[in-house]
Amino acid sequence: MAAPKGEKGDGGGGKAEWLIYAFVARGTAVLAEYTEFTGNFPALAAQCLQRLPASGGGEPARFSYACDGHTFNFLLHRGYAYCVVAKESVPKNVSVAFLERLKDDFTKRYGGGKADTALAKSLNKEYGPVIKQHMQYVLDHSEEIEKTLKVQAQVSEVKNIMLENIEKTLGRGEKLSELQEKTSDLQSQAQEFKKKGVKIRRKTWLQNMKIKLVVLGILLLLVIIVWVSVCQGFDCTKH
Repeated sequence: MAAPKGEKGDGGGGKAEWLIYAFVARGTAVLAEYTEFTGNFPALAAQCLQRLPASGGGEPARFSYACDGHTFNFLLHRGYAYCVVAKESVPKNVSVAFLERLKDDFTKRYGGGKADTALAKSLNKEYGPVIKQHMQYVLDHSEEIEKTLKVQAQVSEVKNIMLENIEKTLGRGEKLSELQEKTSDLQSQAQEFKKKGVKIRRKTWLQNMKIKLVVLGILLLLVIIVWVSVCQGFDCTKH
């Protein structure tokens, strides 16, 4: 890919030269574009567009190419490609914020409408100035956007950490559940063992009582035998 060449028509510099060129395309057909610069940026951006994979209906996909001090940034979503060419020194969040803003606005205006069948460059007249407005807004609020996106990144990081902790907690919860099941099993076994113990004690008590009764019966029998032997009968008063 050849190096981009171009210059701003009215001179100037600083933030005004951060964002060089932008467009919205359906597939590889550029529907609307805007730039205040002259040069080969559109041709190079079109070459990059040809290399991009087809956009599906899922989450937005981001791609970025660097060439001779410039970045060609793309956001693909639902069959549409949103592009901005920026100086390489421009904070990445600025380009990201511009593409998100462009995508949201274009989808709101044309989603499911004439953009689905529009011819190449046919939306230039009505949407080219809108692209310019979004460029200007992002440049005017670049510092605020930087701070906001940093906060969002921090929030996202905290959210990820919380989700990770929740997953770990759930993992521990599964182990606790297993432990509770084992505890319940042990309690059931203990109760069963207790019931068996009661039955065994009752059986042992009955056996002991039988033995005692047998011994008592034998002793009574011996007493009777001795009594009969001594008295030569059951009545000792006769002697």
